[in-house]
Amino acid sequence: MNISFSVFGLSTGLIRDGDDIAGRLIAAADASVCGGIRDGDIIVLAESMVATAEGRVVPLATVIPSRRAEELAQKYDMDPCTAEVVLRESDDVVGGIPHFLLCMTNGTLLPNAGVDGSNAPPGCLVPLPENPDSSAVRIRQSVEKQCGVKVAVIIADSRTHAMRSGCSGVAIGCAGITAVIDDRGRSDLFGRRLEVTKRAVADNIASAAELVMGEADEGVPAAIVRGLGLPISDDAVGIESIAAEDCLFMGLLRDRR
Repeated sequence: MNISFSVFGLSTGLIRDGDDIAGRLIAAADASVCGGIRDGDIIVLAESMVATAEGRVVPLATVIPSRRAEELAQKYDMDPCTAEVVLRESDDVVGGIPHFLLCMTNGTLLPNAGVDGSNAPPGCLVPLPENPDSSAVRIRQSVEKQCGVKVAVIIADSRTHAMRSGCSGVAIGCAGITAVIDDRGRSDLFGRRLEVTKRAVADNIASAAELVMGEADEGVPAAIVRGLGLPISDDAVGIESIAAEDCLFMGLLRDRR
């Protein structure tokens, strides 16, 4: 089955603490060539946009580094205040490289616990939304109520991958579609039964959206992905994580510690 789909960037303007994300999305979509938000659309939002509206921006001038933050900052050539903010957002620090700590945060392995200085006000850092799945649910419900349509919402971040240069999109919050589709039990082209394959649908959609959203000064913190035909469901909420002991990369880290 051949599927064609479209991706439309949404220019919402600069987002500030307390802004109505749903309202800004609707206005941006109405002004876009996409012609507004439609039934079945998947709305992808940059995590920094959501976190900023939720009041998560941290001025570095207000941060007092702990002794642990000072130690990590010295070891990994970081600003101590930045290290402190990262520690506050981390469940565990498993290692690092110059300027970055590798952290476990809410069951996910990621650099600097997702804390980012890009697209943040001067002298500030923006951590991830406190609960990205809940944020996705809330934004989805607000958009649906105002527009009278059924949509899905993905909150996306950009991540590096092991032994690869560059970033790609990854979903950190999801509501309205199943984030991972289990293909185990299906057959490949030669009739062999698939044993482990699961498709990271929400991650793939996030990467497609980031092609039009960008990472720098584009001013396009959201996108609409249209035409995939994925079923929209109120019961589909959340990103699927795996236990650390089942993760190849975490296994390598444990062996080295």
